[in-house]
Amino acid sequence: MSTARTTIVRSSSATAPTGTTDCGPARIHRAPRRRAASRAVATLALAALAAGGLAACADDAAPGTAGTQGATSTGATSDAAVTGRLVVLAAASLEPVLTKLGAELEAAHTGLKIDFSFAASSALAEQVVAGAPADVLLTASAATMKTAAEHVTDQAVFAGNTLVIVTPPDNPGKVANLKDLTNNDLRLALCAEEVPCGAAAAQVIEKAGLKVTPDTYSENVTAALQLAVSDEVDAALVYTTDAKDAGDDVLTIEFPEASTVVNDYLVATVAEAPNAAAAKAFRDLLASERGRSALAEAGFRLP
Repeated sequence: MSTARTTIVRSSSATAPTGTTDCGPARIHRAPRRRAASRAVATLALAALAAGGLAACADDAAPGTAGTQGATSTGATSDAAVTGRLVVLAAASLEPVLTKLGAELEAAHTGLKIDFSFAASSALAEQVVAGAPADVLLTASAATMKTAAEHVTDQAVFAGNTLVIVTPPDNPGKVANLKDLTNNDLRLALCAEEVPCGAAAAQVIEKAGLKVTPDTYSENVTAALQLAVSDEVDAALVYTTDAKDAGDDVLTIEFPEASTVVNDYLVATVAEAPNAAAAKAFRDLLASERGRSALAEAGFRLP
């Protein structure tokens, strides 16, 4: 799991709770014990992109020369030309499932090396606009993909996600539902509204007729989750999939208002993709029976 942190500064302009709706029953549960915490593998920091890491990737690439000849149920082994370096920019919430699928694709294609960069969708879209030599872009919302619309092709929705509340395992703030987040004594983390999880949180709160004043806005959902895991906040709003991946490191609280805002996840091929053949193989795997199964297992909704 990422160790990204955000300094917590309670806003001096915090106002009294003004919740006006009955948020209805919430469901609290502890997730099954998480699998190994390591998400290691090939995560590139966004800073590395800006510093030229992707340029190096492009220099090393051996672009494929032909498209895949038809994906199998695992999206693999159908085209020996799928080789070289594939650069995938993906929303932070996709890290666990894409890391797993990427390893499977590499195992199926000798000579293929996938470099992932997981970060906020908005930042990754801007990287594509700036000309980063990436092959595939996956965002956690249509709005962020729209930023890069002129630089990508073949956009497609492949998954959906909703929000849950997470707290430290002992739930020190005694949070039971969305309305409880209006308590200004609560240490609360939300994603910044510029990133998809923050935009979704703002919509959910607005639709519920609540007024919430967080102590911190995190740069992405992984950072917000980490604040709850490390007991630096009493609660955070994160994606269902991130809470599931955290397992018993957090207490997960589902709330009925979450269903009013579903984030669509989009995949697109970068227009000037250095390795178009590998990009197609990656997308084939994502759309395959194996890919959809992995997404569902991670907690994503399927279109």
